[in-house]
Amino acid sequence: MANRDVERGGKKNRGANNNNYFYDESSGETHWTSWLIPAIVVANLAVFVAVMFVNDCPKKITGANKQCVARFLRRFSFQPLKENPLFGPSSSTLEKMGALEWRKVVHEHQGWRLLTCMWLHAGIIHLLTNMLSLIFIGIRLEQQFGFIRVGLIYLVSGLGGSILSSLFLQESISVGASGALFGLLGAMLSELLTNWTIYANKAAALITLLFIIAINLGLGMLPRVDNFAHIGGFLTGFCLGFILLVRPQYGWEASRTNTARNKRKYSMYQYVLFVVAVVVLVVGLTVGLVMLFKGENGNKHCKWCHYLSCFPTSKWTC
Repeated sequence: MANRDVERGGKKNRGANNNNYFYDESSGETHWTSWLIPAIVVANLAVFVAVMFVNDCPKKITGANKQCVARFLRRFSFQPLKENPLFGPSSSTLEKMGALEWRKVVHEHQGWRLLTCMWLHAGIIHLLTNMLSLIFIGIRLEQQFGFIRVGLIYLVSGLGGSILSSLFLQESISVGASGALFGLLGAMLSELLTNWTIYANKAAALITLLFIIAINLGLGMLPRVDNFAHIGGFLTGFCLGFILLVRPQYGWEASRTNTARNKRKYSMYQYVLFVVAVVVLVVGLTVGLVMLFKGENGNKHCKWCHYLSCFPTSKWTC
């Protein structure tokens, strides 16, 4: 997932390091030290090692034409590329370790899979792609807004992505932190919109971010990619950004020392966006969970939605 700097935080007069950002006014907010995002990266790496330990390819793969990849890693070696081209474990191991599977969530009451699937990855390529994206996106957000708000966006967006994925993809398993990552992208977009007055190059920031989001959602329409998790995570994070990432409007900091020109800390449109986002988020998650545990199939309610996750062409089928 690509990323470019589109916003700026931290304390006033931080020097030349801020030359590439789009803020017009420096805020007096605390510049946080990022520790949660690195901890999440370490946790994902540790979980992947644990999954490969449980997978134990050499013990389970037999036959001359079914050799594990990188056999020198012994029990940590990967499944044959025909089975898993991402250099990772088998689907049965992922299912055992907590992958998202509709039947187990609905019929076997294993709702915890909606969260555990965020910490699993299909292979080393999948893992490295997501973790690099998380570092590029998440560390800067955590430095600006702190670990509590970014952590909430990450987890709740991952849940939103899992819910939408379960409603539309009911014949396969799903794993990965992509829903949570798209939630951070969605939060970046809503943060830009709700804090519009503090940006200098508004059009440049908006176009840059929309381009990044469009490219990544477009890639999600390729086969074997769970774009419903991306979309669900993005929409959840988009709402959360209006709720958790609101900043004081332009000029409020300076007006506090001038009682004759005192400004409101937040503008009316920020309050409106906050209320609307709360309502949409609560209703959306509630309706999604009710539909999921009632066993509803989202494709029956939206006949064309399956194209959002995989668009068939002459080069591939879905």
